[in-house]
Amino acid sequence: MDYTKKRWSILIAACFINLCLGSMYAWSVFAAPMAAHLGMLNNIHLTARDLAIVFIVGNSVGPITMITGGKINDTFGPKTVIFVGGLMFGGGMFMSGFATHIDHLVISYGLVLGLGLGMVYGSTISTSIKFFPDKRGLVGGLTTALFGISSVIVAPIAAAITAEMGVVAAFKIIGAAFTIIVCGSSFFIHKCPDGFKPDGWTPGKSHATNQSPDKDWKEMLNTPTFYVLICLLMCGAIAGLMCIVLASPLAKSMVGMSTAAATAAVSTLALFNVMGRIIAGWLSDKIGRVNTLAVACALSIIGLYLLYITNIGDVSIFYTGISIIGICFGAFMGVFPGLTADQYGPKNNSVNFGIMFAGFAVAGYTAPNIMNHVHASTNSYKGAFLIGIGFCIVGLVLTYVYRIITKKSNASSLAETN
Repeated sequence: MDYTKKRWSILIAACFINLCLGSMYAWSVFAAPMAAHLGMLNNIHLTARDLAIVFIVGNSVGPITMITGGKINDTFGPKTVIFVGGLMFGGGMFMSGFATHIDHLVISYGLVLGLGLGMVYGSTISTSIKFFPDKRGLVGGLTTALFGISSVIVAPIAAAITAEMGVVAAFKIIGAAFTIIVCGSSFFIHKCPDGFKPDGWTPGKSHATNQSPDKDWKEMLNTPTFYVLICLLMCGAIAGLMCIVLASPLAKSMVGMSTAAATAAVSTLALFNVMGRIIAGWLSDKIGRVNTLAVACALSIIGLYLLYITNIGDVSIFYTGISIIGICFGAFMGVFPGLTADQYGPKNNSVNFGIMFAGFAVAGYTAPNIMNHVHASTNSYKGAFLIGIGFCIVGLVLTYVYRIITKKSNASSLAETN
């Protein structure tokens, strides 16, 4: 099989699958009507904030199946992993249409959907990167970008179905459709042969310098760079997740936007998130992965500060802040798959990236809790942005720590060679 040509159809299928997976970030569209639905069934008052635990669980459990599914992916190929994960992802959303209590929603949307998403997402990203050793940054950006843009596409569709037929029907219809699409697309994904190189491509000097020998997960955990990178991912993701999870409530409470205007703010954040994944992925192939992440940390500080000084009516400041945050969050999501493959080799990247992605899971749990606790204590979200700035500063420091460790490691290896 001519994988040099076939890899493009594999990339398209992976992007199409990720377009479905990213619908998880349309949760804010489901949250309010589902809270009203469950509140009516149980004769209690519920708000979207009461259902935040559902999204937190869904974000937190992904690395579990990214790691276990990654081992199967590296051993037998991605087709089975994506098919099974697609059944779980779509099935979890479909089951959410039958939920009668928050606990049921935590199981269906949080656990089943979240675990399925981890299986599929890890497989599509790692497989695509293996087929494109010549364009890891760009391909990592593209595949994660489709994941990010999903909320822009799916959110209005879900909102329209919800308005016409109710939130229960929206869960069932979208869940059934995504089950068919993801499972069907899995048959177009193939396992990448070990040591694959596209025809006519020879690794250049810069690629050879950045590429490390293949390491398995145990060897990866024995390197100091792993702990620096996983902490860097966590710090970088927190700022974005603070805003993504509560984008609509932020727009309403901080700026005084209407529901329609707040929805536009959600779409703006998602679009800049997508732009960040593609631009940063491409840029990281040019100036280096860690240099790109350092820029993202610095810009995130500016974005969070703009949100901190936003008051009622400050629409332009708010939009500028969330746009910067969206680009920087996208940068971390787009760059880290390629960075992990560069650092520990492509052979075991499915498992290695799954373990690395635990940093994102920690951020997915931490960021919404910071927002909720600060709001509960002060009746405002502003203090949370200062905490987010603190994480970004730590992230910026970690990029320099990474360079120091890498420089010493390279010098040591050179000395041993001589």
